[in-house]
Amino acid sequence: MPIETVETAGRRRGADLLVEVLRSEGVRYIFGNPGTTELPLIDALTEAPDIAYILALQEATAVAMADGYAQGARRPAFLNLHTAGGLGHAMGGLVNSQVSGTPLVVTAGQQDLRHALTDPLLMGDLVAIADPVMKWAREVTSPDQIPILLRRAFHDAGAAPSGPVFLSLPMDVMEAMSAVPTGETSTIDQRAVAGSLDRLAEKLAAIAPGRLALIAGDEIDASDASAQMVALADLLAAPVYGSSWPAHIPFPTAHPLWAGNLPTRADAIADILGRYDAVFALGGKSLITVLYSEVSAVPPGVQVFQLSADVRDLGRTYATSLSTVGDIRASLDALLPLLGPRLADRAEDFSDLRARAVTARVERRATLAAAADAAFEDPVIAPLVAAREVARAVGAETTIVDEAPATLTHLRTFLDSPSAHQYAAMRGGVLGWGMPAAVGFSLGLDRAPVVCVVGDGAALYSPQALWTAAHEKLPVTFVVINNAEYNILKTFMKGQAHYASVRANRFIAMDLTDPRINFPALAASMGVPARRVTRAADIAPAIEAGIRSGGANLVEVVVRAT
Repeated sequence: MPIETVETAGRRRGADLLVEVLRSEGVRYIFGNPGTTELPLIDALTEAPDIAYILALQEATAVAMADGYAQGARRPAFLNLHTAGGLGHAMGGLVNSQVSGTPLVVTAGQQDLRHALTDPLLMGDLVAIADPVMKWAREVTSPDQIPILLRRAFHDAGAAPSGPVFLSLPMDVMEAMSAVPTGETSTIDQRAVAGSLDRLAEKLAAIAPGRLALIAGDEIDASDASAQMVALADLLAAPVYGSSWPAHIPFPTAHPLWAGNLPTRADAIADILGRYDAVFALGGKSLITVLYSEVSAVPPGVQVFQLSADVRDLGRTYATSLSTVGDIRASLDALLPLLGPRLADRAEDFSDLRARAVTARVERRATLAAAADAAFEDPVIAPLVAAREVARAVGAETTIVDEAPATLTHLRTFLDSPSAHQYAAMRGGVLGWGMPAAVGFSLGLDRAPVVCVVGDGAALYSPQALWTAAHEKLPVTFVVINNAEYNILKTFMKGQAHYASVRANRFIAMDLTDPRINFPALAASMGVPARRVTRAADIAPAIEAGIRSGGANLVEVVVRAT
């Protein structure tokens, strides 16, 4: 056994140093798919039983798992990819994380820099590849840099505007010895209170009762400000709309003032916002549109007020009467006491509005139920009916991860939960997020049950998540809404009367038939029990049984095509 000297005391490999820093930052899971360049880290984890490696079978799957974990746990996730090829596989998922503002510390193994000049296999400019979808990207060139750069990465990933950051980890750096101390975790209070709240309170109080709408953006969830948002809505008796393309519904869907998510066309958004004199948007990027329309989403004459931690989203597209920068929870805690006294003289008006909201909600839900009941016995399940039965089976508490375009809008209208944390959806628009994200959410929620509702097309982008769910023995119920087509694309084309596809009734590359995908067989191949449902009456019992099982399972629901 070698004799320890002053020179060797406290020295350890870069990989071991990295694991020490991860432990001090509270990391419980590493998400990844290892290759040769990641083996120093994998070896270091042998002596770190408190940090679990969550094995994904493809890098895009690993990204979405980390993304779901970060959103569920509300803390940055640590992701380890395999050099240039693995980083390339991961790019679509990283686009989702960038758009969603998900805090990720993304790393990738790099070739040994000592023979970089010889262009060895697996060598690539990882920083250049990662940079377009990161807050910043950097290569570690010495093990002594690991503590500072890794702690900086965790801080910057979570700081507003949150998002992924990247570190390249060369093999020689991970194998090199260092005596540098790991340092300590910093305590940083990022909850800055917005300015001009007196002015904002005056302006909001000046709007006539019933003439103000609130928009609950995704930042409310990130800020854990749903209780403050409910208090604001109740105080103003104002309807609360969700973002047009949300990552979360950060407001209780059972609340009578919940008005549903905004549509994704500017003209349809304008039809709604035109009913009001002003809108107060909390959190940025609330009015995202998908298809072009010539009108503005905010009609002329409608005042806009904004509160966001991200200054880049304030006044970005629409002129505002007052926008202010600050953490939503801390700022609402300061705003509510300023606003309450200014509204006291109209308490009766606000009370009437709240009572009318209760009545209107009952009527809306009765109309929805009648529509679903009318189609319940159809020979092929209607998407509306499938959505109602999924919502009924899941109930008010179990987390839902949604990537099923055919039922997505319907499902949101049927949700009826006192929780503001039940629902999550794919914010970035790149398919393949839902199934692995559900795995990450379950881990982030301490292995709680999760129901993933996913379209058949989206499910085929990352079905490898089934294996990880089974391997980790996670209570995730995957509900595949199967219409055997790319429904959202075909629906759009059918709305374009001038398209040759419509005249010919021929839609190229949009049908998943001949052969049709056998999802129960796919699930079984990865160790996940599954069943196919073709009758509406069987949907809820199948999902309820899946949740009760306490393990990974799949329910395929065959629904009507376009």
